[in-house]
Amino acid sequence: MPDVKITVGGRSFEVACQEGEEHFLESAAAMLDNEARSLVEQIPHLTESRMLLMAGLMLADKTAGMEDNLRIAEARLAQAQEQIEALKASPEKVEVPVIPEAVTDTLAEIAARAEAMAASVEEKARG
Repeated sequence: MPDVKITVGGRSFEVACQEGEEHFLESAAAMLDNEARSLVEQIPHLTESRMLLMAGLMLADKTAGMEDNLRIAEARLAQAQEQIEALKASPEKVEVPVIPEAVTDTLAEIAARAEAMAASVEEKARG
């Protein structure tokens, strides 16, 4: 088991960890140190145990908040996935009307008659 030297709140500690876990320990120590430094700046003569306790509680509070946010995000994701699956299961059918050829022929004939009537009215109006 390797020993890793970490610094938390300006104080050094040697901590043992599993082989290959050094990076994770150093990362966790950096997070704890960040919280502890802000405490030490506010309360310079803080005892080591109180500093570690308060820094740990601050990290736990942040973690609890993130866990709550994660639960909310997971619930929203599950709801969105349910909606997607429901939409996939029953796709909306869109019907495009097809105009029968007889109707288009009839409309063309009506248009031709209307034009002929308009021409006839114009001719009578002129003369």
